[in-house]
Amino acid sequence: MTMTPPVPAPTFRADDTVLDRRMTQRATLRSKHTQGLTRLMTERTDLRGVHALADFVDDSIRWSA
Repeated sequence: MTMTPPVPAPTFRADDTVLDRRMTQRATLRSKHTQGLTRLMTERTDLRGVHALADFVDDSIRWSA
């Protein structure tokens, strides 16, 4: 009878939890900034055309809704 060695349990490094936490923070911040930009562009229509990236993000959100 041959014995197979036990399969070791997966090990989790501290870096994994730090990376997960950072990815979650980035997603949360991205959402907050997008919401803030959309709110600003809705309240202040005079800002349209001032910054091309802001216009692009605002248009993208409007088209995806």
